[in-house]
Amino acid sequence: MTDLRSKFAHYLCQTSTNPLGLVVERAQGSTIYTTDGREYLDFVSGIAVTNVGFTHPAVVEAVKAQAEKYLHVMVYGEYVQAPQVELAERLASVLPDPLHVVYFTNSGTEANEGALKVAKKFTKRRKLIAFDKSFHGDTHGAASLLGNPAYRCPYEPLLPDVEFLPFDETTALERIDETVAAVMIEPIQGEAGVRVPSDEFLPALRQRCDEVGALLIFDEVQTGCGRTGKLFALEHWNIVPDIITLAKGLGGGMPLGAFVGSAEVMRTLSEDPPLSHVTTFGGHPVCCAAGLASLNIILEQNLPQRAATLGEQIRERLEMTGKSANWGIDVRGKGLMLAVEFPTAAQAIAAMERALQEGLILTTFLHADNALRLAPALTISEAELHKGLDVLERAMQVVNRPVV
Repeated sequence: MTDLRSKFAHYLCQTSTNPLGLVVERAQGSTIYTTDGREYLDFVSGIAVTNVGFTHPAVVEAVKAQAEKYLHVMVYGEYVQAPQVELAERLASVLPDPLHVVYFTNSGTEANEGALKVAKKFTKRRKLIAFDKSFHGDTHGAASLLGNPAYRCPYEPLLPDVEFLPFDETTALERIDETVAAVMIEPIQGEAGVRVPSDEFLPALRQRCDEVGALLIFDEVQTGCGRTGKLFALEHWNIVPDIITLAKGLGGGMPLGAFVGSAEVMRTLSEDPPLSHVTTFGGHPVCCAAGLASLNIILEQNLPQRAATLGEQIRERLEMTGKSANWGIDVRGKGLMLAVEFPTAAQAIAAMERALQEGLILTTFLHADNALRLAPALTISEAELHKGLDVLERAMQVVNRPVV
């Protein structure tokens, strides 16, 4: 194990100076088993990816069955491949009209890149609108819409003509005008620490985009696939964007993303010129087979409703305990996309580290290091859920001093 750790540090590019560093042997359901014989209850699902749990039997079987038929056979869009067609048809059946045409990608950031290109080409405009503390991925175009200067500025110059508006401020929407190609927004901001907008904000944004002819892109990479208590977060506000982007939970643990729009909007990628957006591995047949199995599980077991129910249990328990203990915490979010905000970042990090010692995996957020992410699998048992909350509350008891 020590040798593997040293090779990990030597050969793999490190993204931080302090990775969690668990040496994974296997994972099942909501549990990660490490090579030192320990078990860890996972409350982050690979950052909202394993919505149906680790190595769900139906997903594993779909992967095996497709791998025995064929792997990669041709770049995306040239051959008719049943896994792609079947998953696209299933997605179209559960998305609102007119979001029925799917372009599969490898990841969320690639889905967002494709959506931005479609918007510019369709509208023949160049300006883009994003929001403070937004996160849409780390590739060059997506990073241009990253609403935290600390992570954006080291890579500038990025895309020109990008303006950031304050999130959840309806009066700021007047700055969206006829020069804007698209507005990209997370309906619930994830890496900002699960910021949920007011009921008025997203409807007002939809109306403003309609008024000026800008496309509205919902980045549901993290909020989609049942995570927030609805199959898609747009259902909380009855808003239909022009394009929706998906990934994370879409692939059931396999790398898969997608952007979906109307036939009119998406047709722009095949015309003037054709092949104006291509991908080699996007929509890989094995990933699409896994995605279809995962989506069927989510729908057949009504996991969005289960996420809503379990999320409410978490909120009620932590709010009650936190209030009685006078910890000064805030619990926010929808479904099983929750954040527990502490008075300080030091307290949040200390609680995360203490919980890890007791076998519970938590993380902070990229743009909110004073909050802990609670995003367990939608299939987690109630016994596992409350076992994890027991650990979290013990960790909070140790690191929090009463607020007076």
